[in-house]
Amino acid sequence: MLVAVFAIVRAQGLAKRLERLSESYWELRYEHGQLRARLTRLEGGDVAPPAEPPQVTAFVPLSSLKK
Repeated sequence: MLVAVFAIVRAQGLAKRLERLSESYWELRYEHGQLRARLTRLEGGDVAPPAEPPQVTAFVPLSSLKK
C-alpha cells in the first residue's frame, strides 16, 4: 500500500514537471519565431530556414560484402 501511494505521488510530480517543460518548450518556440521575424525585418529580406542535411540511404546487398 505504501509503495502504491509513493508511486502515485511520484507520478503526479512527474506530470507537473512534464507540464512545465512543455510550457517552456512552446514559449521558446514562440520567442524563436518572434526573433526570426525581427531579424527578417532588420535585414530587409527573407531569412532562409536552416538547410537540412541530405539523407541518403543506400542499399548494400550482403552478397557484395562476402567478396
